[in-house]
This record gives sequence, C-alpha cells and structure tokens, in this order.
Amino acid sequence: MGIKAEWHKLKKVMMHRPGTEIDYAMLSPRPFLFERPYRTRMAVEEHQELERTLRENGIHVEILSDFIMKKADSDDTFRKALEQKVLSLVRFYGNIESAEAAQAELEKNLSILDSSTLFKIMTLEPAIDLKLDVAEGLEYPTVYSNLPLANLYFMRDQQAVAPGGVLVGNMKRKQRMREPEITEFVLREAFKEKNLHRITGNGIFEGGDYMPANDFCLIGIGSRTNLDGALQALSSGYLDYGEVAIVENPIYNFMENLPKDPMVNMHLDTYFNIAGDGIAVGSEELMKKAKVSVYPGKMEDELKPLLETTLYEYLKSRDFNFINLGVSEQLSYSSNFLTVADRRIVTVNVSNVLQRLLKEHVFPDNVEREVVKDMEKKGKENLFPNRKEIKDLGIENITVNLSELTGGYGGAHCMTAALER
Repeated sequence: MGIKAEWHKLKKVMMHRPGTEIDYAMLSPRPFLFERPYRTRMAVEEHQELERTLRENGIHVEILSDFIMKKADSDDTFRKALEQKVLSLVRFYGNIESAEAAQAELEKNLSILDSSTLFKIMTLEPAIDLKLDVAEGLEYPTVYSNLPLANLYFMRDQQAVAPGGVLVGNMKRKQRMREPEITEFVLREAFKEKNLHRITGNGIFEGGDYMPANDFCLIGIGSRTNLDGALQALSSGYLDYGEVAIVENPIYNFMENLPKDPMVNMHLDTYFNIAGDGIAVGSEELMKKAKVSVYPGKMEDELKPLLETTLYEYLKSRDFNFINLGVSEQLSYSSNFLTVADRRIVTVNVSNVLQRLLKEHVFPDNVEREVVKDMEKKGKENLFPNRKEIKDLGIENITVNLSELTGGYGGAHCMTAALER
C-alpha cells in the first residue's frame, strides 16, 4: 500500500458499515463524540449510497465486516487469529469460579461461532457480570458493552497510507483508542500488509490530519494529533517527500476569547482539502492563521524545521489556486469531500446539512450568529460546491446525501480509508 498524492486516481478504499454500536451513541451523542443524534436506519442507507457512488466511479470498496467475514470463512489461519482477538476482548466478572468457567467455555465455543458474531463482538466489546440466580447452580448474566466503537465508521482516522507504507494511529480520545488496534489487526493479518508503523507513547496521530500532495505532505497538529505524533510519522521513513509541513490547526478570530471548541476544526481535513493538482479548498481565514513548520522529508539525525510560515503562504509559494470557504460552509463539512481523481470530488449535500444544523440549533449562539451572517451574505444557492470557482477550475462534483451520517462529525473524506491511489 502506498499513496503519494490526494488527487491521484482513487483505486481502493475500506469502509465500515455503521451497526449496532451507533445506536448507543444516539442515547448520548456528545460523550460519544457525535455532533447530534440522527436516524440510524437512514444513516445506513446513506452509507450504502456512498458505497454505490464510489463503485460507480471505478473504486474497489471493501466493507470492513464483509471483508473480515469472507476472510475468516476462507482462511483458517486468519480465522484462528480472529478468534484469539475476540477472546482477548471479552471480560467476565462475578464469582471467580463462575467467571473462569465462562471464559473457558467461550474459548471452547469460539470455533462454532459465526464470523459475523465474532465481528460484532469486536465492535461492541461486551462484558458479562455473572450473579447467582435463585435456582441453584445457575448464574444470572448482566451484559455491559465496555465501549461500543460508535466512531469506527470514520475510517480515515485510525491510520494513514503514506508512500512507504501505513502509519497506524494512536488516538487521543478514550472513545476511539481501540480502533487502530482493530484496523492494524485487519491490515496485518487479512491484507498481509508488511509496512506498518505504529505511532506510540506520547505521540498522538490521526489520519484526518494527514494530507499527501506529491512533492510534499501536510500533517495537522491540534486537538487530535500532536507534534510528537507528527515527528514520529516523519521519522518513520514512510514519508517519501521533499518536504513535510506540520500545520498548527487554528481557530477563528471570533472564537479567540471564548472557550475553545476542539470539534470546530479537530482535523486538518475539517477546514482544508485538496480537490486536484494545485487546488486548495478551505477557510482562507484559518489557512492564513495556521502556523506551519516545514521540515525536510528525508529523515535526519536532528529534526529541525527549514522555515516557519503559514499554510496559506506555503501553498501560495507552490502555486496553488484557492477556493475560499466561509464559516457556514466549513462547519457544514464542505472541506470534508473525497477526491476520487484530479478535479473530481465527492461532496456532502452542504446546503441541506447546514439547514439541519441551524434548525436543530446545534451551534452555540455566538457561532450560530456568525454562520447565519455568512450564509445570508453568500446566499443558500451559492454554497459549496455550487460555486462559480468550482466550474471555472474545471472541478467535477458528485453530491451524496449524508445529512444523517454527518451527525457523527465528518463527511465523505472521514468515512473512507484510502488504501490505494
């Protein structure tokens, strides 16, 4: 696996179809890192439509659950590895003797269980507390789910495919920490990928902060990736670029003296993206504020930046054209499009998403005022991607309805793990 530039023709992606795990997030969205509740049945239908759209554009799509089940049913070695993975996740509590007996019984029964059951156990991570029942010799089970992986369908973030191999992330939020463990297991054991580098220790790294651009790459640092994680990625030897630009994710001027909302621009791809060779799409205000440290792409004994600048000036020096996003567009996932080929992008239905966010008063009052002011200035009919600049630059847009799924904080870019370009 290796990807050099975001605009090279997309050949293969991995996606995870949302399952039972997202139902838990609907009970309390914010603690699960969701923006708002949504209708899960419709969300699954949207996910299926995104998959169909990618397939229609010649992209090979692997659905995580289907891929794991097919592999487990055809490869005994992988099946055994999957069984051991599941066994390491399930916990039994209560009377020591009963818990140990239940653990032993599970180990004995694993070979009988369907591969679909094994996959669901991985995403739900169940724990069973055994209490004595009124009937002698029987236990009464109380079932818990330690932390359902409700964010797993945002498959961009657990890893990043670089030119030299796969950078496996180390996620900051406890709700997501176990996701890279699962995707690394699949990449290593099922895809047989040998070039895997895991970000470890104090290093934090998520795929949404990584943007490959042929001669250079960008790594955002902020609420989800830190400098240690970015430098570990640089030191991996996988980033075969002339330069690596580390970008400090900024905030808007109107938010300067307010409590910071880390979700506004949690990743680089939430306010910036690349639609084609030399075409940057993002908030110019944020790009002009984003501090950049440019490092040599080749690993050296001491990592020192070559220069300090801003994201806007750095891209300008590389002759990029810019499509500016207002705050109303940026907060409606305009930059979270998926580039499937040079100047061909898959976007969310920005106008509909924005209307829903305003109708449900998702934003704090001060943010909503700025959003409404920006939207009224542009006009609902002129929001991204229905912009003159898009047509002038020859960008072809494919819009997919993701009004429900974006409630988890992400668009088409976040929902796809690009494996080959």
